[in-house]
Amino acid sequence: MEDYENGISASSMDAVWVKSRKSAANGQCVELATLGRGRVAMRNSTDPSGPALVFTAMEIDAFLDGAKNGEFDRMTSLN
Repeated sequence: MEDYENGISASSMDAVWVKSRKSAANGQCVELATLGRGRVAMRNSTDPSGPALVFTAMEIDAFLDGAKNGEFDRMTSLN
């Protein structure tokens, strides 16, 4: 099992990346990949070889809860 650290090149990870089906056709989206030990990696889809951020399941759960509750809505230009 790999012990990935934040900032590792996303393309060097043995991971299957998933993009939201609501992602723009021009690729402007983040992608997530499940890792061992309940961790999740995130990368920028426009820079698939760029750095990946690695989160625990609890961190991802907290982020998703905040997103579902609109806590980050003011940070987008869509509002």
